[in-house]
Amino acid sequence: MENLSALFTDFYELTMAQGYWKKKKNRRAVFEMFFRKNPFKGGYSIFAGLETLLARLKAFTFSADDIAYLRSLNFFDNDFLEYLKDFHFSGDLYAMDEGSVIFPQEPLIRIDGKFIECQIIEGLVLNIINFQSLIATKTARVYLASEKGGIMEFGLRRAQGPDGAMSATRAAIIGGAIGTSNTLAAKEFGLRAMGTMAHSWVMSFANEEEAFRAYAELYPIHPIFLIDTYDTLKSGVVNAVKVGKEIVDRGGNFGVRLDSGDMHFLSQAVRRYLDEAGCKKATIAVSNDLDEHIISTLVNQGAPISSWGVGTRMVTGGEDSSFTGVYKLAAHEDEQGRLIPSIKFSDNPEKTTNPAVKQVFRLRSGDGMALADILVIDDVENPGAAEKLNLGENYTFYHPLTDYRHFCHTLEAVPLPMLKKRVENGVQISKNPTLPDIQKHCASGLETIDPRYKRLLNPHIYKVAITQKLRGLKLDLIKNYLGDL
Repeated sequence: MENLSALFTDFYELTMAQGYWKKKKNRRAVFEMFFRKNPFKGGYSIFAGLETLLARLKAFTFSADDIAYLRSLNFFDNDFLEYLKDFHFSGDLYAMDEGSVIFPQEPLIRIDGKFIECQIIEGLVLNIINFQSLIATKTARVYLASEKGGIMEFGLRRAQGPDGAMSATRAAIIGGAIGTSNTLAAKEFGLRAMGTMAHSWVMSFANEEEAFRAYAELYPIHPIFLIDTYDTLKSGVVNAVKVGKEIVDRGGNFGVRLDSGDMHFLSQAVRRYLDEAGCKKATIAVSNDLDEHIISTLVNQGAPISSWGVGTRMVTGGEDSSFTGVYKLAAHEDEQGRLIPSIKFSDNPEKTTNPAVKQVFRLRSGDGMALADILVIDDVENPGAAEKLNLGENYTFYHPLTDYRHFCHTLEAVPLPMLKKRVENGVQISKNPTLPDIQKHCASGLETIDPRYKRLLNPHIYKVAITQKLRGLKLDLIKNYLGDL
């Protein structure tokens, strides 16, 4: 993967970094990335982009040319620029498994390092994880709406630039797509390259039959004919069947694609024509500005569609153009070398953070279904002192915004720890799973989420909560802050 300059950061990260350097405050800090709300008015999200982040992080340095540029700004002192010449991430990174089903307010990534490096990598973390998580979430919604049908990612020409197209393809595969029209992404990620023909192919011949026959001669293994260039029912499907029956007679098969019109009416009419012509195994694919809502409607109406080509509204996020991931300080080292919890206090309760180094446990039922995610205080220096959730015990858990809402639960299955160490002292210690394995993890995770959280309209809110101990710490810090005003 192409290296990315450490200049890929917001300028204020560098101004703060110089401040930490000159004020001798480059002490240990722990930051967490979490997000505030599910996109698309949904009930869940999908965590994506971790492998990309780890690869970028490893090569995230300042070149000699980068240092020369910073020097030309006349904003940074030479001693700080000398420090940046050897800059690299040397801390620890914890993260959830890529492809995990995730929910608001819970840490997805935990960064433990020096203040300067934690600050400089903030933009990198958020840029990669926010975008890929958005697209993986959108694709998962499309995948479920199609009743786990064949989703083809067709978004290259509408994606936000080359890097956006490549990242979107990768994230779409995690969310459930079976292949892509992006040939470079197919090569890079080991995917199935998919696509048939455009209207220009059909228009370049004297008639549709000639165009379809020429294509079938070139690609005799299950060719897909685009049948809406002129008239889908009077011309397109008629000519597709003429050529397709010859393929069927030879023991093969073919398919047709619709790219315009009333997909429900046309797909049913085309299916009848194919069946009556003896082409019952011929497939029907559709494209044209599809999203999960359109697909869900077509599926519920019984449209006989085999596969779905989804582009613009999947690789751009459609109605939601961004993921609400944020990166906040959870703890930092004081002058005595103690790691103390940190809190951001706000007049908006949803923007008041949960302090301290934390782990996330997923509570499960006896049959493996996810019930709630619980934030607990973690102790990286002394793991034995970290909060534990014990099988068979009854607990009271509280809303993460520290209001009155709470619930009681007796643990009937061993809680699943979600954050795992991926990088230690700047070196990746975990093995990257394959993209198909990440996709399988996503699909299996979705199976453990109750359908009421996955419905498109008014999904139920999945519980994310904090322990009594974490709630007490948060309230004490808020009280101390208010007392200092």
